[in-house]
Amino acid sequence: MVPLPTNFADPSVADLGEEAVVSRLVAMIPPACGVIAGPGDDCAVVESGSGIWHLLKTDGVVEGVHFLPGTEPVRVGRKAMNRVLSDVAAMGGRPAHALVTIAVEAGRSFAEVEGWYAGMVAAAEDGGCCIVGGETSRLPVTGAMITVAMTGTVDPAHCVFRSGAKPGDLIAVTGKLGGSFPSGRHLTFAPRLRESQWLVAHAKPSAMMDLSDGLGSDLPRLVAASGVGFRIDEASLPCHDGVSTEDAVRDGEDYELLMTFPPDTFRDLPAKWGDVFPDLALTVIGEITGSMTDSIVRGWEHYRN
Repeated sequence: MVPLPTNFADPSVADLGEEAVVSRLVAMIPPACGVIAGPGDDCAVVESGSGIWHLLKTDGVVEGVHFLPGTEPVRVGRKAMNRVLSDVAAMGGRPAHALVTIAVEAGRSFAEVEGWYAGMVAAAEDGGCCIVGGETSRLPVTGAMITVAMTGTVDPAHCVFRSGAKPGDLIAVTGKLGGSFPSGRHLTFAPRLRESQWLVAHAKPSAMMDLSDGLGSDLPRLVAASGVGFRIDEASLPCHDGVSTEDAVRDGEDYELLMTFPPDTFRDLPAKWGDVFPDLALTVIGEITGSMTDSIVRGWEHYRN
C-alpha cells in the first residue's frame, strides 16, 4: 500500500494523485472467483463457463473535464460511448451491451440530454453493440456526468493484457498523437475496434492498451504491469501537424492503440497492415527493455492536471 504523506493526517485526493488513489482503493477489493483480470487493465476479464471470456468496463465523462459547456451534445454522447468502446478494443474484444447513467442539475435543457443520448445510440450502433438500460440522477450543483458501463466478449486466445510485454519487444502506436483537445479530435475519434480484432487474429500483440491519458502516463502503466522498462525514440513519434513531441507525449485523449510486439511477429506486419488499413499509420516508437532505462514527460493525471 502507498504510504500516507507524513505531513497530512487526512490527505486529499490531490495530495495523493490519481495513481495512489487508485492503488489504495484497489487494495480494498477482496479476491473474487472466476476473475481472469481485475483492476489494472483496460477492462476486467471474467470467466463465463462457455469458453468465451466476458469483458466489463465503466467510464465517465464530466462537464468541464472531458467536454466544455456548450459542446455539441451529439458529439459529447459519441465520446462517452466511444471511450468505453476504445477500452474493449484494447483487450482485443467485441462490445455487447451498455448501461448509461446521466447526472445533471434539474434545470438542464432536455434537448441537450436528448442529444447526448442520440450520440451514444449512434456510437453504439457503429461499434456493434446496444444500450439496454441505465439510470438518471439529479446533481445538487450545475454540471453533468455521463457514465457508460459496458459488457463485451473475447476469445481467450485473442485477449491481450497490459502485462505481456517482454524485453526486446517493439513498441508501436496506431495513428498520430497530440493536440486532441484543442483540435476537437477528442470528440470525433473512432475506437480502434476493427483494427484490434484484425491484429489479434493475424499478428497478436504481446501487450496492448488504449492511449487515453497520453503516452507519458499510459506507457509507464503498461511497463509497470509487465515488470519491464522501455526506451523511446522521440524523433519517431507520429505527431499531428503543429504538435510538438512533448505535447504528443503529454496531451492525452488520442484513443489510439499502444502495443508491443516480438520482433518476429512484427517483421511482416507493416506490409499486411498497409493493405488492410492504408489510411492509418502503424509506427514503431521504441523498444521494451529489461529494466527502466528511459524517462518520459508525464501525461494527464486526474486531481493534478
